[in-house]
Amino acid sequence: MVFHHIPAEGSDGQYPSGKPGVIVVNLGTPDDTGYGAVRRYLSEFLSDRRVIEGPPVLWQPILQGVVLSTRPRASGRAYARIWDTQRNESPLRGVTRRQAEKLAERLAVSGVPVVWGMRYGRPSLAEALHDLLRQGCDRILTMPLYPQYSATTTATANDQIFRALMKLRNQPALRTLPPFADDPDFIAALARSVRDAQAQVQAQAPSQAQPFQMVVASFHGLPKDYVAKGDSYAADCLKTVTALRAALGMDETTLPMTFQSRFGPAKWLEPYTAPFIKALPARGVTRIAVVMPGFMADCLETLDEIGNEVREEFLAAGGESFTLIPCLNDSPASIDLLEKLARRELAGWL
Repeated sequence: MVFHHIPAEGSDGQYPSGKPGVIVVNLGTPDDTGYGAVRRYLSEFLSDRRVIEGPPVLWQPILQGVVLSTRPRASGRAYARIWDTQRNESPLRGVTRRQAEKLAERLAVSGVPVVWGMRYGRPSLAEALHDLLRQGCDRILTMPLYPQYSATTTATANDQIFRALMKLRNQPALRTLPPFADDPDFIAALARSVRDAQAQVQAQAPSQAQPFQMVVASFHGLPKDYVAKGDSYAADCLKTVTALRAALGMDETTLPMTFQSRFGPAKWLEPYTAPFIKALPARGVTRIAVVMPGFMADCLETLDEIGNEVREEFLAAGGESFTLIPCLNDSPASIDLLEKLARRELAGWL
């Protein structure tokens, strides 16, 4: 993949203009699994004041010292377990690119170009913005692919777009996609993914009346202090799982909500996914599936943290069957959802 230098605006301070465009936004990924690439990515990510709210004067020496001396190697090994070696990219980058390409096909009939960018790493959101400006867009919709709002995800993605706009003399009009935690199409797509996984397991073990004793909904975690300060993430996660339970005819016992990916010593949203799942066999729950409704694309946290690490712990503790339900990724239902959301937010511009 080739990334181009971002040019300045034209000599008259303008790009050609006259149509809307869309930027599909996701979190980001290292360029490769090596120490240097992973360190650069983690340094950018963990230097974000939306992600780590502590004073930089205290946090940066820790980050640039012990954290970035040790964590890049461990993260690099984890990325290597899921890396697409043929295209030399992470699954997140590949999925995000395909989501943007397929959405572009849907919106081409309306003359709306679609590009994609990452909050951290490459291609940057500034590159994506200038790509659309070069194509003549003067109205831009950014679509952070985070179903549940958090200042650490949606807000920081928007911040980065705003920073790029601050450098333009002539700014395009901008709209940002709001969270879609309990959007009916989103919930229907999630429910379908669970039913599809049930059907696949049922076909392999037709003697079992119920392929899963439990479906665990695992969301990315967040420090409790952030929620106490007003972040609506926990409430949005509850919206999603409540709607998903209703769609599947399940309850808190058969579809519990947990939180993964803790970092640091602070208290995070509970219950924590890994210990919760590891303890299930002792309770007689040995056949489970895990769905991750906070992620629109499979990534390190879904494929390795849950698909490898948590799976191994569950089976070692006496579990019999562990099914990792894929994220919506670039499935037809996912692209249907993205098209619906995009057209809704583009209303009045088309």
